[in-house]
Amino acid sequence: MALQVLWFVLWGVLWAVYFMLDGFDFGTGMLRNFLAKNESEKQAALASIGPVWNGNEVWLITAGGATFAAFPLTYASMFSFLYLPMLLILFSLILRGVSIEFRGKSDSPRWRSTWDWVLAVTSFTAPLVLGVGFGNIFQGLPIASDGYKGSFLKLFNPYGILTAVLFVVLFLQHGALWLSVKSEGGMSERSSRLAVSLWYVVLAVAVAFLVLTAFATKLYDNFFSHPLWFVVPVLTVSSLIGVKVLHAQGRKLGAFFSSCALIVLVVATGLVGLFPNLIPSSLDPSASLTIYNSSSGPYTLRLMSIVAAVFVPIVIIYQVLVYRFFRGKALTGEEY
Repeated sequence: MALQVLWFVLWGVLWAVYFMLDGFDFGTGMLRNFLAKNESEKQAALASIGPVWNGNEVWLITAGGATFAAFPLTYASMFSFLYLPMLLILFSLILRGVSIEFRGKSDSPRWRSTWDWVLAVTSFTAPLVLGVGFGNIFQGLPIASDGYKGSFLKLFNPYGILTAVLFVVLFLQHGALWLSVKSEGGMSERSSRLAVSLWYVVLAVAVAFLVLTAFATKLYDNFFSHPLWFVVPVLTVSSLIGVKVLHAQGRKLGAFFSSCALIVLVVATGLVGLFPNLIPSSLDPSASLTIYNSSSGPYTLRLMSIVAAVFVPIVIIYQVLVYRFFRGKALTGEEY
C-alpha cells in the first residue's frame, strides 16, 4: 500500500473517531436545556460528558495534525479557502469548553443560565459548520488553476446545508442515546423517547442526502467503478436499522454503539467516494488536491507512520481507561 493511501485511511479514521466521540458531546450540549427539567438533571447531563469531552477532542487535534503532516498543501488550502468557517468552528469549540468549565464556578442562576445557553448554541454551531464544510468538500470547491473562486456565503448552498443538517441530526440522536444510557429516572426516559423520534428524522434526512448526493457530487463514481465498496453504505444502513431495533428491544447501550458505528460508517462512505481526492475542484478536475499532489515526501510519511504507530495506540488505551473508569451512571444531582 502506498504511503499516501495509508495516510488517507488513517486521516479518515481520525475524523470518523472524532465525530463518533465528540458527536454525543455535541448532542448532549444541544439537548441538555430541553431535556433537563431542573438543576439536578442539568448537572447530571453535564457530568455525563464532563470527564470525557476534552479527551474526545484529542482526536480533532490528531486529525488536524495528520492533515498538516501528511498533506500540508491540503491543510494550507483548507485554512485559506475555508478561513471563516474554520474560525467559527474554533470559536465554537473554545466557548463550548469554557462553558463546561465555568458553569460551576458560581451558584448564581443567571451565571449558570448564561453558560447553559452558550453550551447549547456552540454545540449546535460547531457540527453545523463542520457539516457545511464537509458538504462543500464532497461536492467540490470552486478551485481553478489561478486560485480559489468561492466565497463564504456560497458555501451555504443546498447540498452544504443538507450535509450540515445530517451532521446535526446524527449528533442529536447520538446525544439522546448517550443520555438515555448515562442518566436515570425521568431524564433517561425523556432521552429515550426523543431518540426514537429523532431516528425517523435521521432516516428522512439520510435518504434526502443520498438522493442529492447523486446529483450534486461525484461520490458515487468510485462505488460504481468498484462495486465491492458498496459494502460500506450497506453497513451504514444496517447500523441505522440497528439503532432502531436494539432500542426497541430495550438494549439502550447496544443502540448507542450502533449509533457509534453509524457515524463512523457515514464518514467512511463519504471518504470512499472522495478517494483519491482531498479537496476536489468543481471547476477543473486537474486543479483538485489529491493524496498524491498534496502529500509530504516519502521520508516524512514514513517517519509519521512510525510516530502514529506508537502514539495512536497510547491515545486509544488512555481513552478506554477513562471510559471504563467513568462507566457508571451520571447520577441526578451530581456536580461537575
